[in-house]
Amino acid sequence: MQLIIPDWANVPKNIAAISTMRDGGSSLGPYGDGYGRGGLNLGAHVNDAPQAVASNRALLAAVLPAEPVWMAQVHGNSVIDAGSAEIGIEADAAIATRPGVVCVVQTADCLPVLFADLQGRIVGAAHAGWCGLMAGILQNTVARMRLAGAAQIAAWLGPAIGPEQFEVGVDVLSAFVNAAQSTQHAEQIQACFHPIGARPGKYLADIYQLARLALRQAGVQDIYGGGFCTVTDRRFYSYRRDQLTGRMASLIWLK
Repeated sequence: MQLIIPDWANVPKNIAAISTMRDGGSSLGPYGDGYGRGGLNLGAHVNDAPQAVASNRALLAAVLPAEPVWMAQVHGNSVIDAGSAEIGIEADAAIATRPGVVCVVQTADCLPVLFADLQGRIVGAAHAGWCGLMAGILQNTVARMRLAGAAQIAAWLGPAIGPEQFEVGVDVLSAFVNAAQSTQHAEQIQACFHPIGARPGKYLADIYQLARLALRQAGVQDIYGGGFCTVTDRRFYSYRRDQLTGRMASLIWLK
């Protein structure tokens, strides 16, 4: 099992965070590692064999302090307190204020964002597809952390679809621009969408840059990560590339 450790500076040592990759598990077929070996699919909702998912989650649990608070992600903007929520609750972000409570999001092209309060008291995780980004999931997560007492917050952008692969229509561009809070913000959003010359009405969207804009709008300046592409890098699951596929997880907790 290979893990990515966020490359963020100044985060207190009582905060732990990891993001999983595709290899090293028990899942086979389209949920495998892409090379005929077992894959670490952690999604229980993608028609993988339940016993394989359970085995993969048990493998992950060996490096965690407790069972993660798995959410039913719905591409919305709701944020829960993982310390008091039931597993399976519908939401797309979670925060934790108590040691040992593990926030988790699952992705396979959508953007996972991990949050750390630089005083080491609060952490969070958000699932940010384009719908959630447009609806303010990152701003809502930051607001919920601040309500719980966070001041300076760092964010790490995990593995997601890269800016050369995320093809969208004019409807997505229009939705983001219409949600902008000012003319300047609309212009910044527009710059994240690059027209595909031979295909009128089609754009390549930079989900990482859209996330950076949202985070800065929420007052987060310490932003790390954002250098992956789940579509072109076969070490990751990708829904856009494969359709039938597994899910990675990005997790964070207080020690």
